[in-house]
Amino acid sequence: MKSPRIAVVGSLNMDLVISMDRMPEVGETVQGREMHTVPGGKGANQAAGCARLGTDTVMIGAVGSDLFGKQLLDNMKKQGVQTEAIAVHDDTGTGIASIYHTREDNCIVIVPGANDRCTAEWVEKNRKLIEEADVMLTQLEIPLPAVERALTLAREAGVVTVLNPAPARPLPAELLAKVDYLTPNETEFALLAGTEAETEAELEAAMQSWQEKYGTRVIVTRGKDGCSFLNEEGRLATVPSLKVEVVDTTGAGDTLNAAFCCKLAAGSAIPEAVDYAVRAASLSVTKFGAQQGLPTPEEIERTYK
Repeated sequence: MKSPRIAVVGSLNMDLVISMDRMPEVGETVQGREMHTVPGGKGANQAAGCARLGTDTVMIGAVGSDLFGKQLLDNMKKQGVQTEAIAVHDDTGTGIASIYHTREDNCIVIVPGANDRCTAEWVEKNRKLIEEADVMLTQLEIPLPAVERALTLAREAGVVTVLNPAPARPLPAELLAKVDYLTPNETEFALLAGTEAETEAELEAAMQSWQEKYGTRVIVTRGKDGCSFLNEEGRLATVPSLKVEVVDTTGAGDTLNAAFCCKLAAGSAIPEAVDYAVRAASLSVTKFGAQQGLPTPEEIERTYK
């Protein structure tokens, strides 16, 4: 029996993580506790998450030929991700993300570097890897034409498409129409929908309107409040997060996307896939680092008992 297969098209960054007790105000200097270099990038995090959960995973992306690039490639292989479609460029640096981290939250500044070389042409060159997948997952840390090409190739091949629209930006209707599942957080969905939902009823109405307009299922991640979707009756359903001791929220959304896609690739229904994804994301925040915090299938299974 063929094992589920996921193609991830996206970014690879080296995360430069500075931990502090609280975020600085504008113009303020605060003292940090420590600094770490941690493999990251939304694409790489999600690919590593899929592989950690036992799904056959291939990554399409780009790094520089510098030390960070070598470390990221080695890490992808160590995580079990197939790396033949990760280009290595001599004339640009590997992407980096500067992450300011507290126990409760984080904020991030990204320098794309080689991620800008993950072009529509590079995606086209590796189209077979997308066409052979059950699910294609992508984000917005690579050039938009590459995202659109990946969605087009997947849609033409009958592959399920998942777009995690982060970092948030306005998106053309032609691109959104090629997405089967959209997985924004509340802030990203507000930007895309052009309206901020302050109540559950307003969120339900905004999601209903979106799905009617684009034919796309919306899965809204809500941090400690869990994850919401519309059930078969078109009503808002929310899976709450597990009660855990929070260490680091970095990468929780990436873990949720990975786990959700793994269940989709395996043929699970939406409620089951969202429930599994929320459990995985809840576990991820109990450890430091986006990829170090990725849970195993065994760890997730224990949360059902």
